[in-house]
Amino acid sequence: MGNLHQYFHAPDDRAALTAFTEGPDAAGLPVLEVKGVDPSLQLGFAEAALTGAEPGHVGAGPRAAGLLSDPGAEAVWVVTLTDRLRDSLAGASPGLLASVAHTWARSPAFDPSPDPGPLAGFLTGLTDLASRARSQEHGLYCRIVL
Repeated sequence: MGNLHQYFHAPDDRAALTAFTEGPDAAGLPVLEVKGVDPSLQLGFAEAALTGAEPGHVGAGPRAAGLLSDPGAEAVWVVTLTDRLRDSLAGASPGLLASVAHTWARSPAFDPSPDPGPLAGFLTGLTDLASRARSQEHGLYCRIVL
């Protein structure tokens, strides 16, 4: 079935942690839910395709899937996403997102390679979330639920 990934934006790390227990919806934060797009495993390849960075360099920053919540938690975590990803998504055109989805689908992030259509749909939703986050000077986050 896959893990549930709830991508959301919040004004700061403290506000993001309010989503830890009950989720972003319950905390009044806008959310995009998806299964199978982990911020540390799959999303880095999309960020690399979007920004032109090497996949190995994308996850090098402290906010690249940086753990905010209790590391001892057994089934739920909240992680940060980079402002570089937020800003790149917020400025992306639909054509660029479609191209990124095709590249991403063929990357080592997925085995076997999925249809790029649903990935493009996810990127479009994440772009909307990123645009709203950037306009409000918020950060992007992900709540991961096993």
